[in-house]
Amino acid sequence: MSSAAAVAFVGADELSLELAASFLRSGAGVRCFVPEADPSAAALEELGGARCASPAEAAQDTALVVVLSDADGVDELFFGAEGIVNGLCTGAVVLMRSTLLPAQLEKLEQKLADEKKDVFLLDGYIFSGLSDELRQKIVVVASGKQEITERARKFFHDLDRTIYFAEGEFGISSKIRLVNDLLESIHFVASIEAMYLGVRAGIHPSIIYDIISNAAGSSRVFVEVVPKLLSEDPLLIKFLKSSKNSARHVMDMAKAVTFPLPLLAVAYQQLIHGSSAVIGDVCTSPLKVWEESFGVNIIDAANQQIYDASKLADQLVMESKTAKQIGFIGLGAMGFGMASQLLKSGFSVVAYDVYKPTMARFADLGGSTKDSPEEVSKDVEILIIMVANELQAESVLYGHAGAVPVLSAGTSVILSSTVSPGFVTRLNRRLEAECREIKLVDAPVSGGVKRAAEGTLTIMASGTDEALHCTGSVLSALSEKLYIIKGGCGAASSVKMVNQLLAGVHIASAAEAMAFGARLNLRTRRVFEIVQHARGYSWMFGNRVPHMLDNDYTPYSAVDIFVKDLGIVSSESSSFQIPLHVSSIAHQLFISASASGWGRHDDAAAVKVYEKLTGVKVEGKPLMLSKEDVLHSLPAEWPEDPMDDCVNIASRSSTKVLVVLDDDPTGTQTVHDIEVLTEWPVEALVEQFLKLPTCFFILTNSRSMTADKATLLVQNICRNLEAAAKAVPGVSYTVVLRGDSTLRGHFPEEADAAVSVLGEMDAWIICPFFLQGGRYTIDDIHYVADSDRLIPAGETEFAKDAAFGYKSSNLRQWVEEKTRGRISENQVSTISISLLRKEGPNAVCQRLCSMKKGSVCIVNAASERDMAVFAAGMIQAELKGKRFLCRTAASFVSARIGIKPKPPIFPADLGLKRALTGGLIVVGSYVPKTTKQVDELLSQCGQSLRVIEVSVEMAAMKSNEERDQEINRVVELGNAYIKSRKDTLVVTSRQLITGKTPEESLEINYKVSSALVEIVRRIDIRPRYILAKGGITSSDIATKALEARRAKVMGQALAGVPLWQLGPESRHPGVPYIVFPGNVGDNSALAKVVKNWVCPSRSSTKELLLNAENGGYAVGAFNVYNLEGIEAVVAAAEAEKSPAILQVHPSALKQGGVPLVACCIAAAEQASVPITVHYDHGSSKSDLLEALEMGFDSVMVDGSHLPLGENILYTKNISSLASSKGMLVEAELGRLSGSEDGLTVEEYEARFTDVAQAGEFIDETCIDALAVCIGNVHGKYPSSGPNLRLDLLKELRALTLKKGVSLVLHGASGLPHELVQECIDLGVRKFNVNTEVRNSYLESLKRPEKDLIQVMASAKEAMKAVVAEKIRLFGSAGKA
Repeated sequence: MSSAAAVAFVGADELSLELAASFLRSGAGVRCFVPEADPSAAALEELGGARCASPAEAAQDTALVVVLSDADGVDELFFGAEGIVNGLCTGAVVLMRSTLLPAQLEKLEQKLADEKKDVFLLDGYIFSGLSDELRQKIVVVASGKQEITERARKFFHDLDRTIYFAEGEFGISSKIRLVNDLLESIHFVASIEAMYLGVRAGIHPSIIYDIISNAAGSSRVFVEVVPKLLSEDPLLIKFLKSSKNSARHVMDMAKAVTFPLPLLAVAYQQLIHGSSAVIGDVCTSPLKVWEESFGVNIIDAANQQIYDASKLADQLVMESKTAKQIGFIGLGAMGFGMASQLLKSGFSVVAYDVYKPTMARFADLGGSTKDSPEEVSKDVEILIIMVANELQAESVLYGHAGAVPVLSAGTSVILSSTVSPGFVTRLNRRLEAECREIKLVDAPVSGGVKRAAEGTLTIMASGTDEALHCTGSVLSALSEKLYIIKGGCGAASSVKMVNQLLAGVHIASAAEAMAFGARLNLRTRRVFEIVQHARGYSWMFGNRVPHMLDNDYTPYSAVDIFVKDLGIVSSESSSFQIPLHVSSIAHQLFISASASGWGRHDDAAAVKVYEKLTGVKVEGKPLMLSKEDVLHSLPAEWPEDPMDDCVNIASRSSTKVLVVLDDDPTGTQTVHDIEVLTEWPVEALVEQFLKLPTCFFILTNSRSMTADKATLLVQNICRNLEAAAKAVPGVSYTVVLRGDSTLRGHFPEEADAAVSVLGEMDAWIICPFFLQGGRYTIDDIHYVADSDRLIPAGETEFAKDAAFGYKSSNLRQWVEEKTRGRISENQVSTISISLLRKEGPNAVCQRLCSMKKGSVCIVNAASERDMAVFAAGMIQAELKGKRFLCRTAASFVSARIGIKPKPPIFPADLGLKRALTGGLIVVGSYVPKTTKQVDELLSQCGQSLRVIEVSVEMAAMKSNEERDQEINRVVELGNAYIKSRKDTLVVTSRQLITGKTPEESLEINYKVSSALVEIVRRIDIRPRYILAKGGITSSDIATKALEARRAKVMGQALAGVPLWQLGPESRHPGVPYIVFPGNVGDNSALAKVVKNWVCPSRSSTKELLLNAENGGYAVGAFNVYNLEGIEAVVAAAEAEKSPAILQVHPSALKQGGVPLVACCIAAAEQASVPITVHYDHGSSKSDLLEALEMGFDSVMVDGSHLPLGENILYTKNISSLASSKGMLVEAELGRLSGSEDGLTVEEYEARFTDVAQAGEFIDETCIDALAVCIGNVHGKYPSSGPNLRLDLLKELRALTLKKGVSLVLHGASGLPHELVQECIDLGVRKFNVNTEVRNSYLESLKRPEKDLIQVMASAKEAMKAVVAEKIRLFGSAGKA
């Protein structure tokens, strides 16, 4: 904010003073009006503000007025004789901090608009940030019309320690404040109840505070209020009065919207009751009221001698005895983790649980199991009980086959179940009565399933000194925080009871608050995000509300657990005769949820009671905007494509190369004919610069690394680029750090690394727009398209990434978040869509040139034209000497170099027509989109795919030996499947395993990726194609498994899915490599690519004859009768690299049946050249109908013995059926004489094909190939030789060429070579060959051989020689 601007404060409190101080430090003038007696006035003057005599004087000539007011007197404050309105200048913004209800605010807004049409009112909620992220910052949540909130933003732009949020329509800020006030009020009363209950149970209040402050029962109100309570701080009264007033306003709002708030209602009554000792302004302590209600003086308790429960635990662990044999009863969710942790810690553990599969799992980990508590308890030194409740504890100890009777003398029993302190006390007496020195340790635990398995629980323990010393080593192994509570058995459970009271109330209050927020039509997910920074936050709110927002009630801790735990609280309060109103109502809420059928669901399901009662939905589905509506609402695009001229000018004016450092291979998804380097020595970079390309990629794969490694890598590459550029005169370059369009990756680390080598840039350009992936940036918000909706990126699964997660969708806030405040959102510049579309490239250039050196600039974009306009403006700025470092998605690269898109590439485009081996599909990506795509792939292609699942646990979490066994298994199967021409999916098991830290998660990712690399490296069968799914996976496979040092981007297999051609040095040169990003495409995208890349296992007869027509040759169709004949034809075709047709005559089919056809089909599928299977001379309709179902590629319908009309009807009927199956249909017109397979046509029955009839025949039957009679015969020609009517053939050729029908000539056996060539020249594309091949077989049988194998081999070779000679004669050799 400029120093000339002025800000007014009307009314003030501590927050106002802090905010005023920020304005003053920014150079703004500050004026204020507060009542005379208000101490804030003097404080403001001391800060340097000017004090005014009236609201009108304060507001005069100020651009922003911050008003603090309650409902009483607001009209006078604004509209009185000296009210604010009388001083407001044109265009002023009024930010209202008040307790007015939304309806009252709306009336004020309307009245202000009537009085001052050019003054703007905003609703404001201002508070001190209390989260680690926003601690010591002032949070301003403003709501109103968008143009006004954005106008107000500039006032807060340069303020230190201030965060500004714009939150939609007017009144939303006050509604969010009401939700927070509800939580604060309930938490206040719960804190009082909990502390007094703990003290009545005999626990020192400071011990309770120290433990609970760091436990699941903690809240910000508890942490703030309890010290004031224990020290009789006068501020407690102020907090009490404030909470009471806030609760009253919330209750008024709830009444206005007819919404029940039972927890707040009873808390409000307690606040009123606590305030009954406050008379007027006299600071009378409410402790007197509470002492009377709860029957204990908490100050006296606080003044008793204190001890350090944590230090006692440390001392205990040091002095504890070593235990070897541990018994464990209760392998539930928590118990299993605890018992497993003890195994990891070296203890010998024998366990029992009623659920046998759980015991089997425990045994698999190396533990021992027994069939009853009795058997477990024999000869153990320590017995741990971790069951659900008191009834189960009683049963396992004293029931049938119980533990106590068999316990050895001196055994220690650790009871870790959450039970009542009274139960523990009674149990201790019973064990003492056994007179066997059995020692009880009361040790309830807290922390959840995950921390149980990690050994990081919080444990409170109490008992005799001897019992604790005997169990200290075990308690230490299970805990991260261990507290020893004095007071004997029952004391630790008393502390746990207090914690559960608070935890239960906090879950219940979170449910009430979020349901109330939903009733107020707030975006519940946004409410959650804001409350996380405010005083209303509790540990349970932060942990359980996400379950409510996701509508995911998978039980981590069930509703029925809090029915039990708050039941314990209720029972103990009854014993102590003290009222616990809030916890009692919370207990009833959980009972209601259980009674409604939610007992076994997660305890967050308490919110379902409110949802069922009121009809609201708390589920915080991400705010989804209609993509169509949003895009249509934008200004019209810039009318011209500016890039053609810009690229030409740039190429003439400089030799600047765009160097893209790609953090995974998917960045090439918008380019083609661009080179990719996977290594970057200076010599390789010099070679690349010498080519003067517009662009090249360097594949860094840095997203798979830790931040430190990525930093060193980028620095190394930049040094090499600098050295290489200096070696090539005149060349310069711009670096693009191509990152993920969903904002994952090492930012700002990689940018900082580049700048550390290349020097400070004029600006960093942030541009994650990616059209093909559905990523749009509009009004600085980055969106991910999901079908026809736009979802803010921060609310997608991508933002939850274990290594690169984030919260902000607003890119300015994202920059601040990722730089950890080093670059505030107020320092980030933007290029708006309005500027791109209304002002064009010149305006972009001016904006870029006007930025301070070292700026960060966000680029908004919603179309490729937007990208082109920005790129043109950036080129202009570069030509003026500006230097930029770009952090972008893929669309920026193609726009910046002016590349034009081309259609997706299919196998046929690369000459891949047949499947000689299977394809290899490797999936390692774990984003939910990939898992959905894999599921859809299996749904659509599961029958044809072979699937091999790689166990992530075996690959990343087990021993090297087990890892190698898993890799070997996958490799063996992969080689077998691919060799057998089956497309093979190698996919990691879909259960995501993450580490405790981002670094550990990356390490697991590395192990999984390296296993996939080893698998692909060891698959030695050359796949037809390779598809790698996921950025890290595709990079590692390309560089490590396939050993590619460079590649060329051919284009895309699908929009956003790059297709590479690997360099000749790679292990499989020439094999297409499809780089499929983890986050691209809809659920069916992967299946679509796989189906597009399915090549038929054999060609069609149509395809063979079409290729013959285009190539001017003929294809031989050879009749086969047995396996030797089939192998002879295929072997000859493979040797000659020729297509061929295996032809089955009806008489052969009668003898060989289905097995003969199956052999033909199998041979065709396995052949390395195109082979098809044809049914010849189908003169029987029933035989033809059967043949259509046998798997033939084509059939000949032979009605030549019928009159023309009947032939047409016969052929037409079969043709329509065969065509529907994609089969070629051949038919005969005219009739050949001669004999074939026992069928003889006398010479007098033969007739030539009539040309006129042929035209009619073709038109009526829609056949694909016509067998003609021009003097050719079946079998042997007469001694005078063949007499073919070539003139007739010429006429028939003219006709069939016009009709698109192939010519077929039967009776090719015995035709002279010259005549065959003439026939080919005249258009014959298929010759039937039978007699000569058959005769060679029969002749071979006359030669004596030793055994049947040699007979078969001899026959095969004889037939193969004839077939090969015919192939050469027909001209098809080398045409495969």
